[in-house]
Amino acid sequence: MSRLPKDLEARIAAVAPSGVDFSTETDALGVTTVWLGLGNHAELRPVADLILELGGRLAMITCTQPSAPEEEEEDEDEDNEDGEAKEPEPKEVAKSFGGTPLDGTSYEIDYHFDIAGDAVTVVAFVPHGGAIASLTPLFRNADWHEREMMELYAINVTDHPDPSRLFLDASIDNAVLERLIPFSTLVNAASTKDLWDRIAANKKGAA
Repeated sequence: MSRLPKDLEARIAAVAPSGVDFSTETDALGVTTVWLGLGNHAELRPVADLILELGGRLAMITCTQPSAPEEEEEDEDEDNEDGEAKEPEPKEVAKSFGGTPLDGTSYEIDYHFDIAGDAVTVVAFVPHGGAIASLTPLFRNADWHEREMMELYAINVTDHPDPSRLFLDASIDNAVLERLIPFSTLVNAASTKDLWDRIAANKKGAA
């Protein structure tokens, strides 16, 4: 039997007026899983406030940059009545629930919560270079997830209490997963030879 409030969808909708894509299922062991897509990623914070009020805990944040849908092969060019080749009609870009273009540059951020043993995943789509509110003030363990997200992608997490670098050297621009960077540069391994040269020089001086 689910431990989630029976009116959860209505309560979420009340704090996310742009709309919610709500689905739920319960397995044979009685564990309920809820997927909750936000119509507007700016409404993440009030939804997270409600989950905290319900006793929820943040388990993990995952962020991906979904690839653009593969284009279907076009049929051979058809001629119009005048015998001239028809111009291809512009194709509509696929969009997420809420209208974010799924063009290979936007981001899907999934916030995985636990409420009394049941799972609630809040899905927010953010356009390239966009911003989303920090949940670190509500859930302390969001800190590293959000800082890593800012390093890997061109996402700005607003109101984060400590947006300093987590792993990458300060000389490396963010959004490293969106471009090709030599591994030696990424981990600052280029300094290794200089370090060993200095060690070798010090040994010679000591001798």
